[in-house]
Amino acid sequence: MPRLFTGLEIPGDVAFDLDLMRGGISGARWIDRDSYHLTLRFIGDIDEGLAREIDYALEGIDAKPFKLRLSGCGVFGGNKPHALFVGVEESAELRRLQAMHERICQVLGLAPEGRKFAPHVTLARMKDPDLRALHSFVASHNLYKSRVFEVARFVLFSSRPSRGGGPYAVEESYQLQAGA
Repeated sequence: MPRLFTGLEIPGDVAFDLDLMRGGISGARWIDRDSYHLTLRFIGDIDEGLAREIDYALEGIDAKPFKLRLSGCGVFGGNKPHALFVGVEESAELRRLQAMHERICQVLGLAPEGRKFAPHVTLARMKDPDLRALHSFVASHNLYKSRVFEVARFVLFSSRPSRGGGPYAVEESYQLQAGA
């Protein structure tokens, strides 16, 4: 059974910039540069038949390429932070694309995603991080902005079950069409 999710790849030069941020927080497990991505819809462990149906449905998505920029820095987990991330500037096109993925998954029988879509790129997963270092990291990277980049495709990723996910493999890619 593959463990699948849909997402966007991060351009190499932007991933390089994110990689330069690594370090300085004890208790952080930093994500490898080639594993940076923006998740659109986590699908989970499914059988091959459903995976083929999802692939077929994703091929039918009709959306145009769009521009995106990563921006800011934050943590998930409140008083017990467990993930450090870089955010994404608001994008109606990104939200529409994610909503299409959500609809496809629900139509094919998957339960609705329980969490509100919060687009981000995870930099590190954390267990009992040094809170002073974490707050300092977030404060010093809060004004981060990547270059604007074009999203011309989305992908169907697979991952092997492991703590924190990864490594990820691109199973299929789907081009966004300018005439959509």
